[in-house]
Amino acid sequence: MNDRFYLSLAVSEAWKYQGLTYPNPAVGCVISDKNGAILGVAAHKQAGLPHAELEAVKEALSKLNPLLVFPLEPNELYAFIVKNHNNLLKNSTFYVTLEPCSHQGLTPPCANLIVTIGAKSVVIGVADNTNKAKGGAQILKKAGIEVRTGVLSEECNELLEPFLLWQSKSFSFFKLALRLDGTYDNGIITPHEARVFMHRIRSVCDLIVIGGETLRADNPLLDARLINGKAPDVLICTQKAVKKEANVFSVKNRETIIQSGLDFPEKYKNIMVEGGSNFLRAMSDRVDRFLIFHSCDFSLKGSKKIETDLKLKLLHQSHVDNCSFGWYRKEHSNISI
Repeated sequence: MNDRFYLSLAVSEAWKYQGLTYPNPAVGCVISDKNGAILGVAAHKQAGLPHAELEAVKEALSKLNPLLVFPLEPNELYAFIVKNHNNLLKNSTFYVTLEPCSHQGLTPPCANLIVTIGAKSVVIGVADNTNKAKGGAQILKKAGIEVRTGVLSEECNELLEPFLLWQSKSFSFFKLALRLDGTYDNGIITPHEARVFMHRIRSVCDLIVIGGETLRADNPLLDARLINGKAPDVLICTQKAVKKEANVFSVKNRETIIQSGLDFPEKYKNIMVEGGSNFLRAMSDRVDRFLIFHSCDFSLKGSKKIETDLKLKLLHQSHVDNCSFGWYRKEHSNISI
């Protein structure tokens, strides 16, 4: 087992939370002891929660000392670990998809934590070049910690691209829910836990975009009610009149925009697009990623299938409940950042 193996575990863990960490990047971390045994595998799960390194340290210390009772608030957790790590992670190795941060934001600087607990080495997939957080590698090197960079850089950059797009312009993705036979009509497709997961992603989006066909066929609410979350604003792209009795207008404290064109308003940074075949074809060159859910229930029937010649590259596949989902990008495409 080498650096690529351990870092691939960190990449895979981080992808589970892609779409949930906005406006923060999805980051994964693995910690091994001096003999290569894995002590912690963790990821940043949501803005305001502990960063991946802090989560991994917590998991590792829990394994080495089950009697420890950790506070939940990130700053309190950080202070608790600094006081109670007892050198249990001395000479450990950290594998991090993104360079550990060097600044105090909602959570403390991860580079300082790694120094404090006495890590021997840190393997970094991609450097953090943001003005606010860069410099973590220099802190580590100055403390005498070995730093190895550029491992799985392509995979780590793919993981980071949504965050970079949030910084420069906007990030948009097309969400689809399909049965195994490719149909997407005739009622609910995915199981409850998958819909809860999707509502979590919705709750951190600024905008949901649909076409008039989806509005008329499904009359959706497009909120985050399954988690009592914030409902994003809605953009309806249609050249036909929209009935004000539609469900989207019943959700309070959000803006609903109606327009004939397909361009996204510039003020929105994190954008989800939903629809069927026609809207997918119209939007395929306008979105940066595709998030596709596949229901594993053969008893569900539909009649409409996705019809497109779109070719996609799978970036990561996971599952929730009895449902698989994957993040994709267009094959042979490069995102301009």
